[in-house]
Amino acid sequence: MAHEARDFTPWLAENLVFLAEALSMDLELEATEKRVGDFRADIVCRNRTDNSRVIIENQLEKSNHPHLGKVLTYAAGLDAATIIWIAEKFRPEHRDVLNWLNKNTSAALQFFGVEIEVFQIADSPYAPEFTVVTDMNN
Repeated sequence: MAHEARDFTPWLAENLVFLAEALSMDLELEATEKRVGDFRADIVCRNRTDNSRVIIENQLEKSNHPHLGKVLTYAAGLDAATIIWIAEKFRPEHRDVLNWLNKNTSAALQFFGVEIEVFQIADSPYAPEFTVVTDMNN
């Protein structure tokens, strides 16, 4: 299994186009492992459409409460407009939280839940598939 900070975060930072396509966004990398107090946000970007800040939290396992807390901490600490939480699979309760946040927070905030699956055929490079499971329209 890949290590988030050592393997997946650098790969995603270099290949943001795959995630950007899934979200119909134009993302520009700003930083990886950016400090937020005593914590570190995995990836910080800019949405080129409106120059707003985007944070991406990676979780290479099923969604859990600690990562939900991280998402909210980084969003507040970095004044993000778009919050993207990537996990292998989202628990229904965490989907509900993201949908509730989209419904009950400012229209200027967007919360996305994105599941990732990685494919490889023979010796070909790994190919990610991002599936948006929650967004501001759910």
